[in-house]
Amino acid sequence: MNPVIGLDVAKGESQVQAFLDKKQPYKKSFKVAHTLEGLASLLDFIREVEDVSGEQPPTVLESTGHYHTPIVQYFEASGYLLIIVNPLLSYRAKSSSLRKVKTDVIDANCIIKRT
Repeated sequence: MNPVIGLDVAKGESQVQAFLDKKQPYKKSFKVAHTLEGLASLLDFIREVEDVSGEQPPTVLESTGHYHTPIVQYFEASGYLLIIVNPLLSYRAKSSSLRKVKTDVIDANCIIKRT
């Protein structure tokens, strides 16, 4: 398995989507707040994915100015791998898609597919 977790980061919250393997989503997408409680619940979810897959999943997110800072600080302190994607590259990959409707759930999925 190649588990991975994608975060679509916004002001104050992130949309989360996990995959156990390519094209194999794990549970439904959900939102977490950028608070200690919200990030702790995200860490619990990441550990759940780790238990199910047998591997520690990397977490992929876009660099969003300062919105992603609490996530990076929290997970670096916890020892988890974060992959931060340049938003210009991410935008180019999004615009190459025929999809014109923006939704956070689809964006969380797309972040993973582009890496």
